[in-house]
Amino acid sequence: MTHPYARELGDFLRARRDRLHPHDVGLEPGGRRKVTGLRREELALLAGLSTDYYQRMEQGREVRPSDDVLDALAGALGLDDAERRHLFTLARAARRPVPARVERGPERVPDRTRRLLRVMDTPAVVLGRHLDLLDWNPMAEALLGSPDTYAPDRLNMLLLLFDDTVTGERSCPDWERQALEYIGMMRAAVATDPTHPRATAIVGELSIRSAEFRRLWARHDVRVSVSGTKTFRVPGTGDIVLDWDTYPLPGAPGPVMLVFTAEPGSADADRLQLLASLHATRSTLTGKHC
Repeated sequence: MTHPYARELGDFLRARRDRLHPHDVGLEPGGRRKVTGLRREELALLAGLSTDYYQRMEQGREVRPSDDVLDALAGALGLDDAERRHLFTLARAARRPVPARVERGPERVPDRTRRLLRVMDTPAVVLGRHLDLLDWNPMAEALLGSPDTYAPDRLNMLLLLFDDTVTGERSCPDWERQALEYIGMMRAAVATDPTHPRATAIVGELSIRSAEFRRLWARHDVRVSVSGTKTFRVPGTGDIVLDWDTYPLPGAPGPVMLVFTAEPGSADADRLQLLASLHATRSTLTGKHC
């Protein structure tokens, strides 16, 4: 049986190899090429490896590369710091035997975190490691819409982002960037446990029903997103552009608090306050994030 981490490692290497072109690494293209990126033998040459050894790595076969080999591959592929860490995470996990049984308990939100959410006057949610929406405050409900309209297993930021009934047309100019941020967070989660049933279910469903997701997921972009900017299209207030930041919760790694804020005194802060006032009088107000 192929080691799940070795398979994920092979997919990552192949995606990064396809991203490079001969001229990127000082090679002559030479004649007609069947692939758009580097050939396996070209990358193996750059990394100082045999083509057979590198091919077995891409195929996810039983190969346990040393740190020196990983360093050579990272250099040949031109990986950035985040991608290099991802490569080492996958490869080192692939060296270990597959555990017979993995403990995967339910993700819980501490009572004090729930209390903190309720007293915050800015939108905030708690996300599980696979982007499940575990808890939220009234301001988040005003911004995102009522989660009560969805089944618990559908309360997932990736599922909602690629749900046409929620996001409608992909009209926001930064929609793809925002999608890649969430996908990058899911990639980080998959790197720690590639056979987790929740990750398998979400990625599997989206791969079947969304060509956009398949295209973006196949890029194997690695980014541990901790902050950014997001545009929300909300009836009655217009577009609201908010900064977002993630904060790990006390205790075991996993869930994080995602907090949205606006610069004090800005037009977006005014719109956020208007949204809060509208939500106080319209309990069924729904927002569309993009």
